[in-house]
Amino acid sequence: MSFSPELLRSVSKPGRYAGGEFGQILKDPASVDVSVAFCFPDSYEIGMSNLGLRILYGVLNREENIRCERVFAPWTDMEEKMREGNIPLQTHESGQPAREFDFFAVTLQYEMCYTNVLNVLDLSGIPLRAADRGEEDPIVIGGGPCSYNPEPVADFFDLFDIGEGEEMLPEIVRLYARMKKLGATKREFLIEAARTIEGVYVPAFYDVEYNPDGTVRSYTPNVEGVPKRVRKRIVEDLDTMYFPESVVMPYIECVQDRIMLEVFRGCIRGCRFCQAGMIYRPVREKSPETLLRQAKVLYKNTGYEEISLTSLSISDYTRLRELTDGLIEWTDKKRVSLSLPSLRIDSFSRELMEKVASVRSSSITFAPEAGTQRLRDVINKNVTEADLMRSAGIAFAAGKEQVKLYFMNGLPTETDEDLAGIAALAEETVEEFYRTPGHSKRAPLVTVSVSCFVPKPFTPFQWEAQDTVETLIEKNKYIASCIKSRKVRFTHHDACVSHVEAVLALGDRRLSRALEIAHARGFRFDAWDEFFSYDAWMEVFAEAGIDTAFYANRRRDPGEVLPWDVIDCGVTKEFLLRERKKAYEAKTTPSCREQCSGCGANCLGGKDICCPEGRK
Repeated sequence: MSFSPELLRSVSKPGRYAGGEFGQILKDPASVDVSVAFCFPDSYEIGMSNLGLRILYGVLNREENIRCERVFAPWTDMEEKMREGNIPLQTHESGQPAREFDFFAVTLQYEMCYTNVLNVLDLSGIPLRAADRGEEDPIVIGGGPCSYNPEPVADFFDLFDIGEGEEMLPEIVRLYARMKKLGATKREFLIEAARTIEGVYVPAFYDVEYNPDGTVRSYTPNVEGVPKRVRKRIVEDLDTMYFPESVVMPYIECVQDRIMLEVFRGCIRGCRFCQAGMIYRPVREKSPETLLRQAKVLYKNTGYEEISLTSLSISDYTRLRELTDGLIEWTDKKRVSLSLPSLRIDSFSRELMEKVASVRSSSITFAPEAGTQRLRDVINKNVTEADLMRSAGIAFAAGKEQVKLYFMNGLPTETDEDLAGIAALAEETVEEFYRTPGHSKRAPLVTVSVSCFVPKPFTPFQWEAQDTVETLIEKNKYIASCIKSRKVRFTHHDACVSHVEAVLALGDRRLSRALEIAHARGFRFDAWDEFFSYDAWMEVFAEAGIDTAFYANRRRDPGEVLPWDVIDCGVTKEFLLRERKKAYEAKTTPSCREQCSGCGANCLGGKDICCPEGRK
């Protein structure tokens, strides 16, 4: 069953639902043993821009006995039509109802999408709670960065795959196929998966006890043979890892309409607020030879006119010059532009400006993160004001007029001096424009964008309290009052959204009740400003008996059992505590290439696989 032409004509952007895109993979259900509905719980345009979806869609479909089809969250106008007509959520490829697949796999990219997760389950006709599902229901599996603290949504998933899924997810599905032929029950499969496949976490197999003060007392396995802590999986060799050489071409414009080349995984820097920099360790690089081959094949198969080199910090790639030179040899002739979206201030150069499209526009972006050197040392940013002025000067000398600077407020140990430093650094960047020989004759514009600090699991700041909403709002007002130049524009993130995000990021299983209430009240697309309501969220938390300050605004004791302690991301708690102590001493830690700091991630995969430069 697919959506009728009449229905598609009645909604905005029908291309979100039409299916039939060039490059899609459609298999005969009778020719396979297992089916997977892979869901990105956000709009089609967002989901189709996700590299992880492209990779896992391809890696599953290359297995002869597995078919994988895509599912996205319908926009509100389409959802209304679907509910009116009792039309279940269906896949793009075949139009088959998602509930008829063996697996319903959901990627969890952002905590504010949790209400969408419940909504797509409901639209599919799949019971929300894992405990309420029968043998006829799909196995609901979660993955992605939010699965490193799966507890707030643990009651809604049968299992999670923790870590990188290119090898693990096919292993899970292949195991199911074998056990399905033997007539095994869903529970028998889950037990076998949890026992034999590293990275599989089945929440129902762990009992949680709480202390009288509301903190977690313990996580105890209730099934023999499952691990006490579930260790994440990684792919050791990125050169031999599956990477899609053709992709599904969307009918409508998406957020990322370009070739995305994943250059390396992990990060050598160790910024203390950054979850991605910890959970994606250790650093593993692809060779330029592999990347150049993949780029040419993808260009041939897609015709995209832009290539984006993706990583957490692209300028830390050890063979960046070799790679960019190799790409430019043919991309310039083909009029294909290059984009490097994650350049660091301390490694920005005129040479890179001349190579990549992302710096050929009128503006350029840097992320000092904090307004003073003391606070940059606290967060281990390892960049200086001189680095920023040098990089801005290079940009201005090349004719740039606009610079965007990213900062955070609410960081641990932050003072008014640090906040005033944001304004001072922005205004000094304006002055650097006028000090730079050959600058544009137009007036400069420096945009200051400030987000709110959200403590995240598996970071040195996971024990810290987030500032209250009122405090964050006052801090933004103070920053604005410190800006005197008309050539500086100030923007900031919504503190109310950051508060709810912190609750969901740091929460435990007791939040499931709040999410159910939110779903019943029609919450969806909370990551979108037009749908988010702080007051409505506070009413939901109150009804569920949730004290949001307990999760977001409370400083945790280092000895406390944390909701995510059942997961082992490879970075040890001892390392994180050492980094926390150094933060309060405003002491920095060198990058992994300068000195190994013993975070623990080099032992993942059973051998020492960190970059050689980091082993001294």
